Amino acid sequence: MDFLNISALLISLAALFSYLNYRFLKIPTTIGIMLIALCISLGLLFANMLGFSEFEHQAEKILRSVDFHEALMQGMLSFLLFAGAMHINLDDLLKQKWVVLFMATVGVLISTFLVGGLSWVVLNGLGLDMPMIYCLLFGALISPTDPIAVIGILKSAGVNKTLETKIAGESLFNDGVGVVIFLVLLGIATGQHQPSFESVSLLLLQEAGGGLVFGFLAGFLVFTMLRHVDNYQVEVLLTLALVMGGYALASAMHISGPIAMIIAGLVIGNHGRSLAMSDKTRKHLNTFWELIDEIMNAVLFVLIGMEILVLSFKGEYLLAALIIIPLVLFVRFISVGMPVMILRKFREFSPRVVQIMTWAGLRGGISVALALSLPLGPERDVLLAITYAVVVFSILVQGLTINVLISADDLKSE
Repeated sequence: MDFLNISALLISLAALFSYLNYRFLKIPTTIGIMLIALCISLGLLFANMLGFSEFEHQAEKILRSVDFHEALMQGMLSFLLFAGAMHINLDDLLKQKWVVLFMATVGVLISTFLVGGLSWVVLNGLGLDMPMIYCLLFGALISPTDPIAVIGILKSAGVNKTLETKIAGESLFNDGVGVVIFLVLLGIATGQHQPSFESVSLLLLQEAGGGLVFGFLAGFLVFTMLRHVDNYQVEVLLTLALVMGGYALASAMHISGPIAMIIAGLVIGNHGRSLAMSDKTRKHLNTFWELIDEIMNAVLFVLIGMEILVLSFKGEYLLAALIIIPLVLFVRFISVGMPVMILRKFREFSPRVVQIMTWAGLRGGISVALALSLPLGPERDVLLAITYAVVVFSILVQGLTINVLISADDLKSE
C-alpha cells in the first residue's frame, strides 16, 4: 500500500477506536485505542489458528509495509515531543530542575546498567544466549519513560502541579537521554564506535549537548520571528517549520533531534506564547498543537496495539518477559529512589513520591521503535518480544491503575 492509503487506514482506525472507547470503554483515550487494537489483533491471530487466515495475512502485510521505527523516530516523535514540551511551565520546571536532571541522567544510567545486568542473568539462565552488549541495549531502550504515554495519562489522572511537573519533565528529558545512550551502545554493538571512554564521551557530548544548543538556537530564532508577526496562520506555520525542519536538520547534523525538539518546545511554549503572540494567535496555536498531539497519539497507539501481528513470540520469550517485567519495575523504583534519597537532604517531596513515580513510569512506542532498530538476528527477536510485553503491561496495567494510586494518597488536592 502507498503512503496515502496507509495513512487513511490508520487515521480511520484511530477514529473508529476512539469512538468505541468514548462510547463503551470510557477509559483514557490512548489506552482505550491500544486495548481495542490489541484485542482485534489477538482475534485475528486466533482466527488464523482456526484456519481463517486471510484477514490476519492481509493485516500483517499492511503492518509490514509500515516502518514503525522510521514512522515514529523520523516523523511522529518530533511533533509529539514538541507538543508535550509546550505544555510544560518553564518556571515550574526550573523549580524541579535538580529532580528532573538527576532522574533523567543518573537515573537512566543506573537503570540501563541494572536492567542490562539482570536481564543478562535471566536470559542466559533460560538458555537464550544473549551477549551483554545487547542486554545493555535492552536496558537503554526500556529505561526511559515515554513522554507520549506519560503526559496523556497525567491529563486524566488529575495530579497536583508539582508532581505533574516532576513526572512530565523527567519523562521528556530521560527520553532524549535514553535515545542518546541507546545510539552510543548500538554503535559499539555494530562496531561503528570504539568502546573507549573518550569516544563515548565525545559522542554523548555531540548528541546531547549539540541537541540542547541547537534546540535553544532554533527555538530562539523562531521566537524572534514570531515577535515581528501578528498573523496566526503565519505563526502556526513557523512553529510547524521549526518542528519538521529543525528535526530534519538536527538528524542531518548527527545531534539529538528529540532533545532539540524538547528545548525548542519549552522556548516557544513559554517565552513564545507569553511574549510574542496575541491572545488570538495563542488560542489558535494551542488548538493546532493539541489536535496534532491527539491525532499522532491515536495513530501511534493503533500501531502499538497491532504490532503484535508481526512479532515472533515463543514460550521462552513469554517466560522471560514475565520475569523481566517485575525486574524493570524494581529497577525503576531504585533509579527513582536513589536521586530522591540524595535530594531529600535539600528539599521536601510529596508523600510516597518514589512509589508513585515508579508506577507512573510508563513505557511506550519509543521503546518498541528502538527495539525494531536493532540489527536483524535472534537477539532482536527475543528483545523485541520482551520489549513489547513490557510496554503492553506498562500501558494497560500501570496506566489504568495510576489514578487509583494517586487518589489513595490524596495528592490531587495538594
